[in-house]
Amino acid sequence: MKYFIYFLICCSTVFAKENDTLALTNPFKNFHTLLEDCDACGCSASGGSMGFSSMINPNFIGVRYFYQSYKSNDGLYSNSPWYDENFNTIQAWGRIPISEKIQVSLLVPYHFHNRDSKTGNQSISGIGDITALGFYTLIKTKKDSTAIKQHLMLGSGVKMPSGSYNESNNGSINPSYQQGTGSWDYLIATEYTIKRNNIGLNTMLNYTFKTENEKNYQFGNQLNYGSTLFYTLNNEQISFVPQIGIAGEVYESNYQHGQRVRNTAGDILFGKIGIEIGKNRFSFGANTMLPVNQNLTGGNVQAQYRWSINLNYSL
Repeated sequence: MKYFIYFLICCSTVFAKENDTLALTNPFKNFHTLLEDCDACGCSASGGSMGFSSMINPNFIGVRYFYQSYKSNDGLYSNSPWYDENFNTIQAWGRIPISEKIQVSLLVPYHFHNRDSKTGNQSISGIGDITALGFYTLIKTKKDSTAIKQHLMLGSGVKMPSGSYNESNNGSINPSYQQGTGSWDYLIATEYTIKRNNIGLNTMLNYTFKTENEKNYQFGNQLNYGSTLFYTLNNEQISFVPQIGIAGEVYESNYQHGQRVRNTAGDILFGKIGIEIGKNRFSFGANTMLPVNQNLTGGNVQAQYRWSINLNYSL
């Protein structure tokens, strides 16, 4: 844990020392960049800090819906109005066993977002970027070998540019207000679960390396982390698994034509609470995430809350 915390501090320090270098040839460009938001809430909302696994089903296929609420402000005046931004995602997801030690996670999102603006309500919808991750089990305690069970996995994968990217959204509105990044992005991930009797702790960490798309725009690399404490209650054929934990995101600046775009780096920490209910091969889950601390675009964007529900079938 101390190395994990040290890693986060180092990342935050590096991000803080970066200087914005984007040359602004348009005198009104600065106004537009104030509206830019984190990659996590728009086109890249495919799991991230919300996780890739279930506390009940080690291997499953299912569907998940998550909603994210934000408010944005142009920051020009102290009384500038705040506008609502609503990000909705329906996602087919699953973790499929390939062998005893290898699993593959798939995330196929469909986004339908809307936001208020000075010119009225704006909305977009369509398939997002598909993510595929392969996990390899390094440590897995046998069922009856000890009272403490451990499961450690390492993985890597790719996010494909299956969602459309609209270059005209850069500037006048949030550049993350997209169905996809338009780029091939690459992920590394780790997940560790430790459990004793009915109580357990699941911790995950993943990092996304983002590349420049065909329109010379590159969203910033992003670190996601989370830790969930859970307790399993079994009542005949039904399992109840209440959960509580934290989740966070740290992301670097976006780039356009090789130059850094100002006010696009940031970080956010959430507290979360949820429950999963399982019967036979089916499980239902729900959770809510509330921001504990955030620094988005210099305070011009505020995360309000997130919530999600999912229905899974155990493999």
